[in-house]
Order: sequence, then C-alpha cells, then structure tokens
Amino acid sequence: MKPEELLKEAEKAAERSYSPYSNFNVGAALLCADGQVVTAGNIENRSYGLTICAERSAIVKAISMGQTKFSAMAVCCTKADYPVSPCGACRQVISEFTESDFPVYFSGMNLDDFVSTTTGELFPFDALSEMRDGKYNE
Repeated sequence: MKPEELLKEAEKAAERSYSPYSNFNVGAALLCADGQVVTAGNIENRSYGLTICAERSAIVKAISMGQTKFSAMAVCCTKADYPVSPCGACRQVISEFTESDFPVYFSGMNLDDFVSTTTGELFPFDALSEMRDGKYNE
C-alpha cells in the first residue's frame, strides 16, 4: 500500500476522533503484515492525562484483534496546516511493536505534504532492540 493511500485511511479515521476539548482530530492507520488496515482516532478525556492518542489506539486495537506483525503506519491531523508527528508516548509504544526500519508517515490537513520516517528515526537510541537480541541476558 502506498503512503498516500494509508494517509487517506488515517484521514478517515480522524473523522471519528473524539476530541471535544482540543478540537485536534487525529487519525492513525496501521498496515498489518497480512494487508489488513486497522484504524483509530484519538479519544480525549476531560482529564487530559487519560487521553488516548490515535497511534496507540490503533496499535492496541490491532493487538487485541490478534495482529502482531505490522508493515507501516500513517498519522493524519486534519486541523493542522503542517505535518504533526507522533508524541513521545506514541513513539515509545510504536517502538515496542515494530523494528527500527518500520515506516511511519505523518501529515496535517494536506495529505500531499507528509513526512516519511522510521521508528528508529523517531525514537533513536532505543535499547529495546538490544534487549530483544538478548544483549542483557548474556
């Protein structure tokens, strides 16, 4: 699936965002290894710390559906006039379930103006890959 197609799915997911406090609609589309696309929007809470970002919502939804292998993720913030990247908490969760070369695309309202990056570029110096390789179990 092309990045533009995945971003379009993220844009549709942003329409289902629950963001009455910030009016900052975000959608995420997670491409699973089997070709299925799992989407989700951000879900706010009046206690902001309990808000769930679209990226984490999509990953949790996919895992709960039995999906564990992912090919790419797109994130779209429909009210921003610039590409909006995943927050630090989302970067941490993305890194938990993907490899460092996992593609991540993000945009604002203009889907043609998007950033193409990877988990490793979003979350450099992540020790999780070393833990996965057993470096700390020697």
